[in-house]
Amino acid sequence: MADITYICKRTVVSTKPVQPGKHFSLSVLDRLMEQNHLRFVYYFRAPGEIREPGELTEKLRESMSEMLTCFPIVTGRLMKNPEGQWMIKCNDAGVRMVEARIKGSVENWLKGVDREKELKLVHWEEMDHKPYFWSTFYVQITEFEEGGVAIGLSCLHLLADPTCASMFVKAWADMTLTGKMLNNPPLSHQLPPRGPAGRKNPSHDQPSMELINCYKSIADKTNLVSTDANHATIALAFSDPMVRAMAASDQSSPSPFEALAALFWVCISKLKGEGDGLIDMSVCSDMRSVLNLDNGFFGNCMVYNRVNSKNLKGQRLPDVAKAIGEVMSEMDKDGIIDLIEWLEHNDHQSPPTMNVCDLICASLEAVDPYLAVFEEDLIPVRVSCYVEPVVGVGHVLVLPSPPGEGPFSRVVMVTLPEDEAVRLCEDDLILSFSPTILMGVNN
Repeated sequence: MADITYICKRTVVSTKPVQPGKHFSLSVLDRLMEQNHLRFVYYFRAPGEIREPGELTEKLRESMSEMLTCFPIVTGRLMKNPEGQWMIKCNDAGVRMVEARIKGSVENWLKGVDREKELKLVHWEEMDHKPYFWSTFYVQITEFEEGGVAIGLSCLHLLADPTCASMFVKAWADMTLTGKMLNNPPLSHQLPPRGPAGRKNPSHDQPSMELINCYKSIADKTNLVSTDANHATIALAFSDPMVRAMAASDQSSPSPFEALAALFWVCISKLKGEGDGLIDMSVCSDMRSVLNLDNGFFGNCMVYNRVNSKNLKGQRLPDVAKAIGEVMSEMDKDGIIDLIEWLEHNDHQSPPTMNVCDLICASLEAVDPYLAVFEEDLIPVRVSCYVEPVVGVGHVLVLPSPPGEGPFSRVVMVTLPEDEAVRLCEDDLILSFSPTILMGVNN
């Protein structure tokens, strides 16, 4: 059991008050994520200088206060608008910060970390019965007594997707390192309309139904999913040469995400007793670039789409990767705007839990958490991400690797029922690509 001492929980507020009466509306993609929340854990090795206990935490707390001036949506609180939809009232209520200490060093911790231990480094509280007094963002700073620090960030998925979460931490790091924001402040605005006078692409006369049907299926199946299983999370690092070899075996030249998604789809399907078939799987990816949104867009822009396995015969990785690539390429601007318009006309007062029906394989390649450099020698050495709650079939999250490990290298975090996670670590096909097991089961 992790020997963590929780010192205090406090509220950190911005140094400058927000404009009175300011509020933010939330998009239909935001509202769909109400039932989920995100947890990130950033690990940093010991900086060169020797500090007194709590000295680094105090410095980080002060820089966060400065940075929060540019994030009024984070320091605000939830309330309902006249239509009964969530909105954010910017009232400078602040972010909850937990300060903790733990015995040992960050290096030794990483040798034996598992899901249960890691989640102790990222504080989260479920929504209070009075949401107006409940913080939507939490930060935990855990100093290791023998060197190193962990920063945990959790937030309601209703307000932010993984790209936003990494943007928030990077802004905090920039403020700590340089005393200013290096990028423009985040932009909180509605998703883009179709275009001038609502014009569509001339070749796009009818709504694209692929994305719409995927979301219909999620809404229909949400109430049918059991949540009783105990889940475990494993993290595997795949080297640049191995991912290149995986992709090179396929004439369609799949991306690292497509190649890895195919690998885990096949292996998890076998675990779940599908024989030569494949279980249902949906992919999820950041669509900011597809929608021509500014990199500073702060809001949900992850879109789901189902991969059709019925046309696949067998489990050949090249065929499976090609099918995933085709689905990813079909997620174009017109199709996404069709989806947004359909969702706005079929808005759910009780939104579904978006990660419960199929196996979910999410590309977090647009997220670059390793840019969060707080000091010249306080650089992330590992970053973990969780999309909670974990229910249904399971999750596969494909994340970037630390800098210097090659452009094709990736870290894959897989969350499955515990017995399946154990067997996945022993899968011969996965082991043939020589991954490094960063986090196993009951380490």
